[in-house]
Amino acid sequence: MNMKFAGTLFAVVALSLPAGAWDYEGHRAVNELALASLPESFPAFVLAPVARDRIAFLAGEADRWRNVTSTRQGTGLALGHASGTDHYLDLEDLGLYGLTPATLPPLRYDFVAAIVKARAANPGKFPAIDPAHNADHTRELSGFLPWAITEYFEKLQSGFASLNALEKFGGTAEEISNARQNIIYVMGVMGHFVGDASQPLHTTMYHHGWTTNNNPNHYTTSFGFHGWIDGGFFSKTGGIDVKKLSAKIQPAGKIPVADDPNGIFQTAVNFIVAAHQLVEPLFQLDRDGKLSNQDNRGAEGRAFLEGQLIKSGQLLGRLWLTAWQTAPEDTFLERELRRRAASEKPVESK
Repeated sequence: MNMKFAGTLFAVVALSLPAGAWDYEGHRAVNELALASLPESFPAFVLAPVARDRIAFLAGEADRWRNVTSTRQGTGLALGHASGTDHYLDLEDLGLYGLTPATLPPLRYDFVAAIVKARAANPGKFPAIDPAHNADHTRELSGFLPWAITEYFEKLQSGFASLNALEKFGGTAEEISNARQNIIYVMGVMGHFVGDASQPLHTTMYHHGWTTNNNPNHYTTSFGFHGWIDGGFFSKTGGIDVKKLSAKIQPAGKIPVADDPNGIFQTAVNFIVAAHQLVEPLFQLDRDGKLSNQDNRGAEGRAFLEGQLIKSGQLLGRLWLTAWQTAPEDTFLERELRRRAASEKPVESK
């Protein structure tokens, strides 16, 4: 790829917005691929065309939240602080905290505590943070992507649990409709983060080029590299053919370790680790001109990026299916519905 061209094309956008993973077209493709993996036995309301369209649209929702962070200086700090770090995990940082992917704590704030303790114990190990570029106070953090995926999985389980109770114990038509809409929303937004996890630059400190003094392999240092991978390459080489990619999707199956309390979290971590192993191969493709939009030289790069979209779509479908199949019983809602039904029974006259 001509990185001077890419840098010119994407620098303005990259400097004005926090980094995303895949542009809307890519994220939408991931959700559509996941939908293609679902069995016919999956709840019919999800498989209806209007729901499919809604789920596909919601793939871009987490990036739309960024609009308040880029309108003017000082706005959107709370939302950026709360959700911006959910899009990535810089795996190189884990050693600074005495952690490995296998020893990451499954709970988000336990990880935060580990970061705080490590920084307090050995402040000299950590690079200085420029306050002028840390208005949202996220530079101290390394990202929360596997926690975001796990939390959305449990939200989806909760949604199916509520719907099951409403359908079995006398929920009104309006209540059932609302519960279904909640599920559609969570499925769609959840897909964004599973999509993020297959973009190798969302697993590494080298997310905007190989920005280090140690660069013996001559990888690009262009800030615009991230934007080129997210969507610039696809945009300049004909877009994404979801129908073609759907032919490579396998039917979704239940995640085997789902019954382990930490199984979904470790599944997400393992998926991110696998993407991280592709960081250098991605940089090599760029260096060797295989992510170029000139003269069909990007065929190998396209296959690489399409493969990552397929991986996310496959995992997302498995997560959706597993959340549905493992949804717990909502005993509290069931009791309330029974109580309501009993109070509405007409009193028999003596």
